[in-house]
Amino acid sequence: MIERFAPSPTGLLHLGHAYSALLAFDAARTNNGTFLLRIEDIDLARCKPAFEQAIYDDLAWLGLSWPSPVMRQSTRLPAYEAALQQLIALDLCYPCKCTRKDIAQAMSAPQEGVNPGPDGPVYPGICRGRTMIESAKTDAIRLDMRKAVAQMPRTLSYIETAGETPEIIEINTDKLLAECGDIVLARKDIGTSYHLSVVVDDAAQNITHVTRGCDLAPATPIHRLLQALLELPTPLYRHHRLIRDESGKRLAKRDDARAIAKYRADGASPQDVREMVGL
Repeated sequence: MIERFAPSPTGLLHLGHAYSALLAFDAARTNNGTFLLRIEDIDLARCKPAFEQAIYDDLAWLGLSWPSPVMRQSTRLPAYEAALQQLIALDLCYPCKCTRKDIAQAMSAPQEGVNPGPDGPVYPGICRGRTMIESAKTDAIRLDMRKAVAQMPRTLSYIETAGETPEIIEINTDKLLAECGDIVLARKDIGTSYHLSVVVDDAAQNITHVTRGCDLAPATPIHRLLQALLELPTPLYRHHRLIRDESGKRLAKRDDARAIAKYRADGASPQDVREMVGL
């Protein structure tokens, strides 16, 4: 068993992060496995060294340990570029020059109140007719989902282990079209995306079990598709409940009142945090 915790250093870790990290660490320790820490810092504009150091400090205080050196995504751009080129070679990509305003104007129905997909409203395909020959440095690169699913079996699947017994989750490729659409594989400013980098990194680190919040479950069909297209292994997934505040709202990094560092500063113990999140 190889578990991982992969935070982004864009703010202080909160109780929800503590819950996810502790679940992964405890599972690895119980099964004589390995717990890895990965820093997902591809968004250089938002990632800060102080937040990265706080990640190390908070997790160590909670009693977690991990092998060094820690994988940092900002050092792995060539690996993501290689995966992108593999998908381009399969004729599954196209350049997109659309701004958010362009996309909003092209949507045929109002989006407010609509439950969006993993990346927000499904892209309407404005640039789908463009070829990679037309690509410019200011373009994002999108996956042509229609072509991608055409290369796949009618259904893909992964194993969900959050329940009492493991469950095979089948992914209908038609739903990928309707609910995810042509996802961004590479943003113009960073040369990759969360979806592409997380799949490449999980394979590179031989991750066998992915523990993460249920808010990321809608992205798992995308990751399973990319694993199939890139011929990468598929880990087992455990999408756990979210830690919420008194009003039922999920915690966010901007909610410093729930930050692990604040509880530590106020005199709480690691066991106190475990009890706060129900462990």
